[in-house]
Amino acid sequence: MTTLDVNGKPLETDASPDTPLLWALRDSLNLTGTKFGCGMGLCGACTVHVDGVAIRSCQALVSSVVGKKITTIENVGADTVGKAVQDAWIAENVAQCGYCQSGQIMSATALLAQNKAPTDADIDAAMTGNICRCATYVRIRTAIKRAAAALA
Repeated sequence: MTTLDVNGKPLETDASPDTPLLWALRDSLNLTGTKFGCGMGLCGACTVHVDGVAIRSCQALVSSVVGKKITTIENVGADTVGKAVQDAWIAENVAQCGYCQSGQIMSATALLAQNKAPTDADIDAAMTGNICRCATYVRIRTAIKRAAAALA
């Protein structure tokens, strides 16, 4: 058994140390808000925070996150920045099919935690690699700006 600090709680997983974090979260810990997209770290659907940094959980092994603080979409709204992002997502009707949105929200929250007044270029850089098949990119950018304004 391995203990992980997930959403502020010590959780035990029977996942092997060389298991991708994504699968430990979904299959062992029943935290299914983090989605499997491509499995290669290219689409962003599996984005979570590790020590406040947005990472692709399909590429991070369980052994690499032991002793670190992991935040998933299930708990991102407990933080002021995450709550502002989630509220902005709703206000701007960002989600269409919704599959990529947990990863999008996690990347946007990591951006705004570090930069309370991002430019379009900052937003583009932070959100690169988060793919939305429904192409809600304009609404995503608008929601990030709304959340930034709410945090100002």
